[in-house]
Amino acid sequence: MSSVGVDLVTAVNNLLNFPETMENFMFPSREHDNQNTRGVSISSFPVDILDTPKEYIFYVDVPGLSKSEIQVTVEDENTLVIRSNGKRKRQDGEDEGCKYLRLERRAPQKLLRKFRLPENANVSAITAKCENGVLTVLVEKHPPAPKSKTVQVSIA
Repeated sequence: MSSVGVDLVTAVNNLLNFPETMENFMFPSREHDNQNTRGVSISSFPVDILDTPKEYIFYVDVPGLSKSEIQVTVEDENTLVIRSNGKRKRQDGEDEGCKYLRLERRAPQKLLRKFRLPENANVSAITAKCENGVLTVLVEKHPPAPKSKTVQVSIA
């Protein structure tokens, strides 16, 4: 990332007063050397994150995977984890003597992405659906805390 991009992220984070949470939310760490992520594709697992007034929406491309092959969990109370074991069944011919002449479509790799959720994320209200090769994860936000009112107290 260029120094201009880092400076912009720092400025926005300081303005919003979320220095660590927003930076990790927007740019999650990619630990390639961790034992849990060896052999796992992270960079080819694109994710778009939309911040709406009521929720965070994650759009994840998962071509060739069905919803039963994808796991969405929350770890450590605020870390959204999306993973897949990377296995896909081949379309085998039912008749004897059938064989593939060419195999160009690769089975998906094991996939893993982790996102630290902001404090206003309601981890007990997360839903997900998988349609047409796109996983959509909805993370509701907690309602904003009521603003304290100033009450004039008379002195007796």
